Formats: sequence, structure tokens, C-alpha cells
Amino acid sequence: MEFKWIYQESTESLVRTFLKRQGISKKLLAKIKFQDGKILVNDTEQNVLFSLKTHDIVTVVIPDEEAHETLLADDVPIEIIFEDEHLLVVNKPAGIASIPAQYHPRGTMANRVKAYYVAQGYADQVVHVVTRLDRDTSGLMLFAKHGFAHAKLDQSLQQKEFVKKYQALVSGDVYALEEHGNISLPIGRDLSSLLRRQVIETGQKAETEYWLKKRNRHCALVDVQLHTGRTHQIRVHFSAIGCPLLGDELYDGALDQGIDRQALHCYSLTFPHPFKREQLSFTLPLAEDMAAIAKTI
Repeated sequence: MEFKWIYQESTESLVRTFLKRQGISKKLLAKIKFQDGKILVNDTEQNVLFSLKTHDIVTVVIPDEEAHETLLADDVPIEIIFEDEHLLVVNKPAGIASIPAQYHPRGTMANRVKAYYVAQGYADQVVHVVTRLDRDTSGLMLFAKHGFAHAKLDQSLQQKEFVKKYQALVSGDVYALEEHGNISLPIGRDLSSLLRRQVIETGQKAETEYWLKKRNRHCALVDVQLHTGRTHQIRVHFSAIGCPLLGDELYDGALDQGIDRQALHCYSLTFPHPFKREQLSFTLPLAEDMAAIAKTI
């Protein structure tokens, strides 16, 4: 894959310094050097110590990525929301893990995306997961289609340029919910469980913002935005304020409301495109099982 930039600075700079500012890591530079990539300045091959001058055209050719043999392909259709040469956005169903685990090498979204890449004959077949969802959470997932895109998107994540929004159905003391609220409670491991997290003073800072959409005596529909990214954050926070998610057995949610998984859906994802000067925004309707319950509120 080829990328081009025009050097616009008035002072000289080493190619290495310039490429670092573009998001190319030392690891990727090494790959370019040792795996038949190229760095060109004005169509002439150069090394990273070459000095750039104003209006120089820098071209980088990044070698294709070979597929990981350890990631197996599952030939199951995926619902694609958006795709270009750098990104893939899909709708993940509930009940499907994002990535394989040691004793569960198949049946995940990563396996399905791998099969899609193979079927399309893409040169880069490494599956780069950018945003994950819990197994029983449905909604938008983002994949990068090559390592450079992944690095740029990770940088945007670290700089908090991503906005992910969820919809949740919660049970319990729903009339205690505010119209617009913030939950700021630290989260850490529950040492009595391999899976559970809990609110604990020694935990990591965690902040969740929510907007009440509607409620009845059984449950409430809320929009949720995370300002930190702790494991199970939404589930832990709503359980801690007495409003666990419907169907969330791990955190004591109501199990008699017609849904057999935690009622959580990632419906909105907004982030800057890693290579174009544009903001991308995607939305999904509420998942069918959650929508059926929401209609009764």
C-alpha cells in the first residue's frame, strides 16, 4: 500500500522525524526497511536520514501483511455498515465474541472478518480489531484493514477522539434515575470471581454519562456514553446505583423480562478518518430483542 505527503515546512527535517509525525512507528519503519517496502522522495529512493526540503513529495510503500495462520476463518456472513481501503465497520450480533480465546479459537467476529478478507482476495489479510464489544453486547465494531490504519486509529483512541454511544435497558430502582446523570465510581476486579468487576475505592477511575429516554415500573431505556473504558463499565456502574441491565445475570439484572443477554447495544460510533480530513459517524437502530421490550415502555 502506498501513501504520499507533501512536506510543507520551511525548515529542513529528517525523513525519520517527518514520518514519525505522520504516525509511522519504529516497528513499521523496520518492516518497510526489511520486508521490501520503500521510502521515496520526489520519486527517488531514500533512507530515513535524508533531509526534506519544502515541497518535497514523500512516498512510502508499505509491504502487504500476510494472514496469521493462528486465526481461523469462519465463513459466516457479516453485516457491513461501511468499508473503504482502510476501515471496516460491522454490526456485531449478540452472542458472538469479538476475538478468539485460547480454548475458543473459532466463532468470533475476527474469524468471520478473516473469512471475508480471504473471499475478497485482499492483499492485507491480518484482522486488526480497533473497538471490541463484550460477547453479549450487540452493535458497531470497527476494524482496521492494515497495520498503519490500526496505529493511527489507536492514536485517536488515546487522544479521546472517539465517541461511542450505547443504548441500555436497565431494571431495579429505575425511578431513582435522573433525566441526565453522571456515574463516577472507580472500578476494579472482584477477587471472588474470574469475570466480575466491582466498584471499589482502590479501582481505576471510571466515568459514565447517561440520558433517560423513557421508563415504566419494570425497566428504563437509557442512552449511555463512556468517558473511560473499563471492563464491563456500563454493567458495573448501573448495577452499583441499583439499576442493573436487563438480562445481565453476572450483575444481578432482571431475568424475567424476555431477553436472555445483557440489554446493551452500541448504536453510535464517531471518529476521525485516519487518512482523510473528515469525521465519520455511524448509527444503528436498537437491536431487535431490545426494541421489542422498548416498545412496551
